[in-house]
Amino acid sequence: MNDLAINISEPVTAADELVVLVMRGMHRGQVSPALQEVIDSDLALAKGPMVMPSSSGITEAGRLVRLEEGGEAETVVTEFLHAFLPVNRRLRELCTAWQCRPDGSVNDHSDPQYDARLRDQLDDIHTDVSKLLRRAGKTVPEMLDHRDRLRVALERFDGGDTASLTSPLTDGYHTVWMWLHQHVLMMLGVSRAEDEALEAELVAGAAG
Repeated sequence: MNDLAINISEPVTAADELVVLVMRGMHRGQVSPALQEVIDSDLALAKGPMVMPSSSGITEAGRLVRLEEGGEAETVVTEFLHAFLPVNRRLRELCTAWQCRPDGSVNDHSDPQYDARLRDQLDDIHTDVSKLLRRAGKTVPEMLDHRDRLRVALERFDGGDTASLTSPLTDGYHTVWMWLHQHVLMMLGVSRAEDEALEAELVAGAAG
C-alpha cells in the first residue's frame, strides 16, 4: 500500500477526502477545503450541491488504498471478501424483503410479525459481518471503522428510523454496508464485474 496514511474515519487531507468520495460515490453538502483541493485537481467534479469523483479521481483513489500485492494485509482482506460475499447476498435479499412482501406488494409495515422476522435476520447478518470485520481489523485497522459505522446505523434503525435501512439518501445500514464493500474492492483492486462473478460462484458453491 502507498505509504500515505489514509484516514477514512475523519477525512482531513485531500487524499482522505478523495478516498472517502470514491468509496461513497458522491458527496452532498458543504465542501471542505481539502475536498475543494480534490476538485481543483480535476479528481472530482462539482455539480450543483453534489461532488462526484472523476475517472482520474477513481484511479488515483484506488492507487492510494491498494494493498501491497502478496502482503499479509492483502491476504487478510481477500479472505474477508470471500467470507463477506455470501453475507452480502443475504443482506441484499433482506433489503428486498423489507421493501416488498413475498407476493410482490409493497411492504407497508402493517404486519409487525413479518418485520420482526426480518429484524431477527438483520441481527444475524450484523453479528456475522461484525465478527469478520473484527478478525480482519487485527491486521487492517480501517476495517474496524466500518464495523463502528454499521453498529451506529443499526442503532439508528432500532431507534425508530426504519426507513434508513434501505434509503440511499441517509447513512443507513445498507448505505454504510455499500461503503464497506466498495472500500474492500478498492483495497484489492477488484472490479465490480469480478466481484459479482465471485459472489455468484461462492453462493452457488455454498448451496451445492
